[in-house]
Amino acid sequence: MDRRTAPPRAGAHRALVWRVRPESPSAAVLVLHGGQVDGLRAPGPVNLPGLRMRGFSCAVERATAGGGVAVGTVRYRCRGWNGERADPARDTLAALSDLTEELGPVPTVLIGHSMGGRAALRAAGHPCVTGVVALAPWCPEKEPCEHLAGRRLLMLHGDRDRVTAPADTLLFAGRARAAGAQVAGYRVEGSGHALLRRAGDWHRAAARLSAGLLGLDELPAEVAAALTLRSPLEGGLQLSLTR
Repeated sequence: MDRRTAPPRAGAHRALVWRVRPESPSAAVLVLHGGQVDGLRAPGPVNLPGLRMRGFSCAVERATAGGGVAVGTVRYRCRGWNGERADPARDTLAALSDLTEELGPVPTVLIGHSMGGRAALRAAGHPCVTGVVALAPWCPEKEPCEHLAGRRLLMLHGDRDRVTAPADTLLFAGRARAAGAQVAGYRVEGSGHALLRRAGDWHRAAARLSAGLLGLDELPAEVAAALTLRSPLEGGLQLSLTR
């Protein structure tokens, strides 16, 4: 494995940063951290939302070891979503473009927390993206979902979250399923927005689900069953993540 951080191109923002890049990758996982509603400044050298996601990256690396999976992160130009600019989504699409150029059209899973979850869902129409693992995602009422037809979405939300509403995630999951996405959701009991309570459960679940979306592991039976459902009323959008 070549473990490295790719340097930015001269004079250009480099959105894609590799953590693990096998010589001939057959798949990829990109991890997206959270941010702010508004903020045009670049993330600082001590980026707490980014640090929070290191545990997820490490768990994914362990779960996909030997499977030819490249693991990277998305580097944002700005701290905020910034309204119609949707800066993190643009950066994610740029990272996916670079990924395709470097690796070819390999199946790719996006793991995103909070604002990163919104960016992952917004960018999931890219041809490489086969699935999204959204962690406490920010899902506004009118967030588009038509582009998610045919994608597999696994959405996890803590029941004690006071920053992004679990109810909004459930509503978005239902709309996405109605638009043609395959959707399953977990309620993470006893955990809030920062993903610190039950951190190990969050890490293991995200890693296993990502490996399952890439065909490297079996998806949990309840998730596999939920992904076959077509109506929001059929269930499977709010499973309970056990310890």
